[in-house]
Amino acid sequence: MRYVKAQDILPAKLLSQLQQYVDGAYLYIPRKEENRLSWGERTHSKAETARRNREIYRRYLEGESPEQLAGEFFLTEKTVRRIILEERKAGEAGHKGK
Repeated sequence: MRYVKAQDILPAKLLSQLQQYVDGAYLYIPRKEENRLSWGERTHSKAETARRNREIYRRYLEGESPEQLAGEFFLTEKTVRRIILEERKAGEAGHKGK
């Protein structure tokens, strides 16, 4: 999100009205519901995180320890253990649906 100067985009009358409520303060204007993106949609970070988590789980199943994986992926051991648990649950849920 970037800041935009109100005086550069709003009509003077509207700016004057807004200043009655928020004179000199920052004002966040939320996106319209139809224009909202969920986390990671714009940057693909959600997909990248999912790929990383599947890789962590695969390597765990192949014998790497949570400690080793934490060091390799620059995560805490607690985070790696949470990822392993979530991936295990996701795998079990996928098998039940077949």
